[in-house]
Amino acid sequence: MNFQKGKKNDDLEINFIPLIDVLLVIIIFLVVSTTFARFSQLKINLPVAEANIADNNPEHINVTISQDGQYAINEKSISAKTVADLIIKLREISASKIDTTIVINADALASHQSVINVMEASRQVGLTKITFSTKVN
Repeated sequence: MNFQKGKKNDDLEINFIPLIDVLLVIIIFLVVSTTFARFSQLKINLPVAEANIADNNPEHINVTISQDGQYAINEKSISAKTVADLIIKLREISASKIDTTIVINADALASHQSVINVMEASRQVGLTKITFSTKVN
């Protein structure tokens, strides 16, 4: 018995347009909701230096900075708290010799500002040759 006379059996079709729309919405949702991790760390390789025998050259000024920010110039403790105080002391010791080298011996836990104060004072005095001493393992 054929109740539908005159109708032909059409082939069944799968409509892919709604499927594509749904997948596109899912992809857009995933892209928008994904967090991109940005690392704020710098990956650097530090240079390696070999220690040379220190010259016994009297043409340098040793500035020592302790952990608590106390300064000593040529192993004599000074009561400098500001850059202006350091400028006065460095002028006295350098005696206007511009080619004198400043050697900064800073404690590992000394504040960064203490080291910058010595560098700034030596720059204002005119002593531009600055080096840092390190501990050899």
